[in-house]
This record gives sequence, structure tokens and C-alpha cells, in this order.
Amino acid sequence: MSRLNLKPPSKAQAIVEQMYRNMERRIAASPPGLCPVDMALNFLSLCQAQTCGKCVPCRIGLAKINEMLHEVLEGEPDPSILKRIEQTARVVEYTADCAIGIDAAQLVLMGLQGFKEDYEEHVNNHRCMGSLKNPVPCVALCPAGVDIPGYIALVNEGRPADAIRLIRKDNPLPSSCAYICEHPCEARCRRNMVDDPLNIRGLKRYAVDHAGDVPQPECAEPTGKSIAVVGGGPGGLSAAYYLTLMGHKVTIFERHKHLGGMMRYGIPSYRFPREVLDSEIKSILSLGIEVHTNVNIGTDISFDDLKKDYDCLYLSIGAQTDKKTGIEGENSKGVISAVELLRSIGDEEEIDFKDKEIVVIGGGNVAMDVTRSAIRLGAKKVSCVYRRRQEDMTAQAEEVEGAIAEGAEVCSLEAPVRIETDDAGNAVALWTQPQIIGEVDPSSGRPRPVAAEVPLKRIPADVIIIAVGQGISSAGFEQVGIKIQRGGAFLAKTNTQLPDIEGVFAGGDCVTGPATVIRAIAAGKAAAANIDEYLGFRHEITTDVVLPPPVFKDLKARGRINISERDASERKKDFECIECGYTDEEAHKESGRCLRCDHFGYGNFRGGRVAKW
Repeated sequence: MSRLNLKPPSKAQAIVEQMYRNMERRIAASPPGLCPVDMALNFLSLCQAQTCGKCVPCRIGLAKINEMLHEVLEGEPDPSILKRIEQTARVVEYTADCAIGIDAAQLVLMGLQGFKEDYEEHVNNHRCMGSLKNPVPCVALCPAGVDIPGYIALVNEGRPADAIRLIRKDNPLPSSCAYICEHPCEARCRRNMVDDPLNIRGLKRYAVDHAGDVPQPECAEPTGKSIAVVGGGPGGLSAAYYLTLMGHKVTIFERHKHLGGMMRYGIPSYRFPREVLDSEIKSILSLGIEVHTNVNIGTDISFDDLKKDYDCLYLSIGAQTDKKTGIEGENSKGVISAVELLRSIGDEEEIDFKDKEIVVIGGGNVAMDVTRSAIRLGAKKVSCVYRRRQEDMTAQAEEVEGAIAEGAEVCSLEAPVRIETDDAGNAVALWTQPQIIGEVDPSSGRPRPVAAEVPLKRIPADVIIIAVGQGISSAGFEQVGIKIQRGGAFLAKTNTQLPDIEGVFAGGDCVTGPATVIRAIAAGKAAAANIDEYLGFRHEITTDVVLPPPVFKDLKARGRINISERDASERKKDFECIECGYTDEEAHKESGRCLRCDHFGYGNFRGGRVAKW
């Protein structure tokens, strides 16, 4: 008899693994608006199925919590039940023998803390607060509420111009988002249950590339009202666009010599070609928007004069100042900020990094932008230094992968300590403290790095670029009565109106802090609607685009079609667009993957399709 035998893969285990993958897909496709109590109960049941049941906390404690959650959902429990659930979960957390039981208890406690009102509503009034007027996942997760299933259906039918018209109803910058949107809409795509989420941004890019010149809609009759928009970035342009369509006279005041904000001064042209941005801005301005560039509010024109000359003000100044690391030597020659570099690139100034060693500090999308830009500017070597692990970077994974493919070196788990300079005060190296990964930070969900017990590391550098975030230049606004929060952000209500100042609204990065283009667009859209109402009107933004009827299609699993890119060895030599876009065949096949869950599975949009706002 043999001492050892090889175990062939078990058929039962293979089925269990497939069930786990299907479960992962379902979790990934969970849309906003689900009942958090119901979700907690289902997660708890899954955890119970995974436990061995040998220890009392798991065998009895989790079962007891399960019973109580069932009672919250379906019975008429005593108000004290929430306290009992918490106490039981605490006992399980402290006494369970394995991570499965501990994690199960922590999930319950997290739900109790995060959804306290939902639990209380179930207990006290026997009803669920988990409802959403517009539950189609992609639409619900788009900050601007764009009708995504609608324009994908139009792309599938070969009507890209109509797709652009439909997008413009909620987002006046379809080209910008087609190239640079971080596509939060894909996160809960129901296609996850079948294979992979739809490439929504790729399909928008196809529509933009193939629609041709799509005329803007007609403006409403002039109202005689005037609005000043301070800031010509995505938020300011969006507010100006919709207010002009409503018949108001809009004037944009921009500090820089070109409009576009961080779309121009924060995103390199290899990601978003300047000619595409210029064309989109030109189309928006064709509605009759007046523009004044190179204007500083407070010096060239006072805030009080703007308030006196215009019926309403919308402040959308963005977050375009750099943040400091606070390390020794940061103000040395050869140390520049990411904002400074990207602004120079946006203004097409000549920058030469030929044969230089560049070190970038940071791990976000801006850090990746300057890393990849430095390569294109002729750098001999580019290193990106980040104090956490590469997988903990806040930059999109494809941006990090693209930078590495182009030759960048990612130095993870290296915390900057000081900048070494020569006798003339020029930066010559960055000294870092190697890190070791530690406990998870509850607030961010990422493990905290801590200093490793090893010597400091020296990284030679001719130029050091600081890319650790952006700040808001709110100096001078507090003196005119605007409330400034910690970090320099304006304090604004959810309707974008500033408290205690009549007729002044604010939105975008100057309120939320640095965020995405689509969030700035959403703020501009909301501000336009609320300014219109403040002025005594209720104009409606509509579209007459007729959508194709939904057709039931074959739901067999198939691969997601990703946008191809130019070869890394070629694209790193210039600032030409790195993405190639879809062919007609690719766009038709990818758009055909849409499940049309605005119809199938949900009926129509709960509350009706939003045809106007």
C-alpha cells in the first residue's frame, strides 16, 4: 500500500468554488437602495454556513443574532432588540475562536452603526427605508444621473448623434467624460451576474467619436436675468450651459487664460486630447455665453461688484493649489508640485526633462499623470514613491499598470523623510524610510504602514515632484462673508446655496474637496436648477430623443471588450492620445451585452424614466 496518494480535484469542491464565484458576482452587482437589514441578515447566513460550529459563540451566538434579525424584518419586536443584537454581537466578537465568527459579528455591528435609522424604522414602524426612486444601478451611481441604458441602446442601434443628445440632457460634457470619467456607473452593473460589467465609458467614447457635429438645443426665451459663474472648469461650464438653455444671461470669469479647469490643467493631453476639449468648450460657448479669462476675483474685480452687477453668482473655483508634504528640503530648487507641472503642460510651455532622474511623491491619479508626463518629457528614469503598498494606491489600477508599462518604477512602502540638497541648494536625492504594512485603518479600509527597522534609503533625483493632493484657494472669500470649512472648502447647503448670503451658490471641488469631473458636472447641473428656481422660474431641460424598444437577447456569458491602447514603446514618446477607441463591430457587440435592466428585471424605471428635470 502506498504511504501517500494524490488527491484528485473533488467534483463537489469544484461546484462549491463555482457557487462562490456566482456569489461574488451577485455581491458585485448589488445596486444602491437595497434594505441594509436584509443584506446584513443574508451576509450573516453566509458566514454561519462557513463556520465549523465547534465553538459556542459561532454555533449559538450567530444563530441567536440570525433569529433576532429575522424578528426585526418580519415580526413586531420590542425596541430593546437592537441593544440585545449589539450585546450578542460584541460577545461573539470577543470570544469566537476563529476569524469567520469574529468577522460575522463585526459585519453585524457595522450595520447597526451605519444604518441605525433603518433598523429603528423597522422596529418602530415596521417599514423599510431602503428605497430608491431610480434603482437602475448604472444610473443611480452616475452622479449626474445620465440615462445610461438609453444611450447604450442608441449606440447599439447605430444612432451615436442621438446618444450625444440624450447624454447632454444631464451632462453637457460627453466628450470629456468619454475620455477621462472614472466610470463609477460600472461598479454595480447587473451584467456582473453573467460575466463582467459593461464598458460604459468605452461606449460613450464611441458615440463621441462617431456622432460628428451635433447641434446644441435651442435656448428658452430670454428671462432678463444675469448670472456670473466664477470658474471655467467642468462645474462652471455645466452650470453656465444649463442656465443659458433656460434663457438666462451667463458670464464666466476664469483666472487662467483658457477654460477647462482641471480638465486642461490637471489632465495631460495623452489622456484627453486638447483639440477634443477645445471643440467641446467651443460648442458650449456657441449658446451665447460670455467669457472673461485672466481675471482674479478680489483683485481684478471685487466680489461685491459681482454681487451688485448680477442677479446670482455661482462659485466653482475648483481645487488647483498644491499641498505640501512637510518634509525637510521641500522648498529646495528642483522641487516642484504636480499642479505646477500640469499647469505648465496645459499652457503648452516648454519643459525639458531630458536625461534627468525624476522622483514623484504620491499614489493617486495625479501622481500617475505626472509620472507618465515626465516620461514623455524625456526623463532618463522616473520613480514614483508611495508610502503604502501598490495595491493600496488610490490611482486607478489601469493608470498604474500603464505607467509601469511605459517604464516607470513604482517604489511602494517608502515614506519620504527629507530631501537632500547640494551646496547650491539644488535637490539631489530623496531619502525615504522603508515601511512594513500594519493594521487596517477602519476609516479607509487600507492597512496602515509603519516604519520598518531598516536604514533609510537614498533615491537620487534631479527633479522631485510633489503629488500628494490639491487644495482650495479660498483666500479672500472669508472676508466677504463666505463660511470656510477646515481645509479651505466653502460651506454650502445640499442645494448648493451658501448660507447667510443671498443669491450666491457654490459647488464642485471648492465645496467637496478634490473630486472627479463627473461630480463637478453634477454640482453644476444641481446649481443651475436651484438658481433658476431662486430667480422665480422652473424651466425644464428635456430631450425629444426616442429610445429603441428593449429586445430580449441571448444572455450567454461572453467577454467584455476593452478599449485598446497604442503600444507602450511608442505612446511614451509623445502626448498623443493613448486610447484607440472602438470599431463599429466592437461597439455593436459591447452595447449588445446590456441587459436593459431599465426594463427587464425592474419593469420601467421605478418612478418613471426621467425625461426632464
